[in-house]
Amino acid sequence: MDKMSNIFSLKDKVIVVTGGTGILGYAFIKALSNAGAAVGIMGRNEKVAIERADEINAAGGKAIALIADVQNEVALKECCNKVLYAFGKIDGLVNAAGGNVPEAVLQPGDDIFSMDLAGMKKAMDVNLWGTVLPTLIFGKAIAENGSGSIVNISSVSVPRTLTKVLGYSMGKSAVESFNKWMAVELANRYGDKIRMNALVPGFFLTEQNRTLLTNENGSYTSRGESVIKQTPFKRFGSPDELGGVLVWLLSDASKFVTGTTITVDGGFTSFSGV
Repeated sequence: MDKMSNIFSLKDKVIVVTGGTGILGYAFIKALSNAGAAVGIMGRNEKVAIERADEINAAGGKAIALIADVQNEVALKECCNKVLYAFGKIDGLVNAAGGNVPEAVLQPGDDIFSMDLAGMKKAMDVNLWGTVLPTLIFGKAIAENGSGSIVNISSVSVPRTLTKVLGYSMGKSAVESFNKWMAVELANRYGDKIRMNALVPGFFLTEQNRTLLTNENGSYTSRGESVIKQTPFKRFGSPDELGGVLVWLLSDASKFVTGTTITVDGGFTSFSGV
């Protein structure tokens, strides 16, 4: 392996992915495994987590299924101990759990002054605290290891206002605030040994947004058509197109990068619409 390829390698690194049972999470764990990492696949769906771990192990990689809700501190600690027992260390964390919830969607005809506040809070909690809590628990193990990288997942709803998804947007905005703050504080304590950055996906079809963007027959909803019109590439992203940036952020190739956001959106946030 030449020197350039070597700095992008994740060989011998152990990386935990929350939300590893989701659509984007699946692309993440495959990209990390292909780059040489041992992967902790965390999610609430035990069947899917086990299937995906078995798939990676059968292909010659290393993976372990981790069953937890990212807002359950006890379960997260148990998962952390399980990874340490299996692999002896943790080098990285991908906070991919999150997404929108139906109760936090405000439709055009809804009364804006009587929105479902409990729903908004639910969406904020899973995105913000579902990022902060795993960071504190797995981040401690990374610090004890001596070095590592943490990647948060943000959203194009932070720099651009997206109608309907207020709770989700507020949660992701808070994630970006945490991303910068934590990156600085980690640097203050550990120098360049522990880094934190955020990956900002554009529009990729997932279980949370599929019904917002597409009809049952696969055609675009009016919202989906608006997204495509606003995206210079004129298509949704494919989950595997996030892998390169993710591997880079977790590898030594990005070791002077911290506290920033990397956007993979087909030009969505760059386009004025005109």
